Amino acid sequence: MKSLTWKVYRKAGSAKAAIPRRLVVSVSLALLVAQAVHGQEAFPSRTITLVAPFPPGGVADLTARPVAAAMEKILKNPVVVVNKTGAAGAVGMAYVATAKADGYTLLLSLSSISIIPEADKLFDRKPAYTMDQLVPLALISADPTILVVHAERPWKSVKELVEDAKKRPGQISFSSSGIYGTLHMATEMLSHAAGVKFKHVPYGGAGPALTAILGGHVDMLASGPAVVLPHIKSGKLRPLAGWGAKRVDAVPSLPTFKELGYEIEFYIWAGVFAPNGTPEPVMKKLRDTLRQGVQDSDFKSAMTKLQTPIAYLDAPEFKKFWDKDAKMLADAIKRVGKIEEKK
Repeated sequence: MKSLTWKVYRKAGSAKAAIPRRLVVSVSLALLVAQAVHGQEAFPSRTITLVAPFPPGGVADLTARPVAAAMEKILKNPVVVVNKTGAAGAVGMAYVATAKADGYTLLLSLSSISIIPEADKLFDRKPAYTMDQLVPLALISADPTILVVHAERPWKSVKELVEDAKKRPGQISFSSSGIYGTLHMATEMLSHAAGVKFKHVPYGGAGPALTAILGGHVDMLASGPAVVLPHIKSGKLRPLAGWGAKRVDAVPSLPTFKELGYEIEFYIWAGVFAPNGTPEPVMKKLRDTLRQGVQDSDFKSAMTKLQTPIAYLDAPEFKKFWDKDAKMLADAIKRVGKIEEKK
């Protein structure tokens, strides 16, 4: 560019010296625009981190790994699952919420993403993150929760359970993964809809909650189907109803709560999120990748092994689903009110 400017200066003289300056500016701007466009087209150019905010072996972790593998196959770029645990998932969720919005740090979260900010509000705590710090990319799965009771308990239907609960308020017990957790909230929705009071016995995770009902220490449990199906088949647990909009394929005889006249619907879902402010071209690339990824045969096989139904929704539809689910959970948390955890 210097030699071109020098030649023009020699031939045209100082009176026309402005011409090459304009040329230099125009070419420079063109190069900057080209570099920017190229940068967008080049995404991704390095490893993408998919954060699972819960420990290895849980639903979030087990779902994140086939998602990452499917994305990696399509993007021809490493996608690594990192478990950032703590504070019931808040640590990992906050990590992504405050990460650089460039598409290289993503979150695979469960429906509890909506619970933590509401619980913080309830206790006047500074929120670990706010939901508007994250934007949805795709819903991956949605497990319709089902209600099971210990096989030695007398109730053969929801009707019998509710009638007994009305006679003995607060005496029929249920286990959960923890205070304000998804399993707690599902049962609270039933309690509110039926106008009854159950006794809540919180545990430190879904595993201990299942162990409690199998051991007969509590009467009932709300759970994802995959966790309790083996115990339904063995006869240790009896299913009474499901929170889904339709019946669970694995238990076709099991009615939904809506069929029984209760207007409640709840899912334990998993979705992928990015930090708010992620550039639109990057968002589009990630959304397209996830859309293709859920169709991948290896991904489908992995989800089948997990006994988790794929329930893909693209970002706009997922946002509507998330908003509705978050409001439902917020209402449930407000009804429950403050519960101090026992130390």
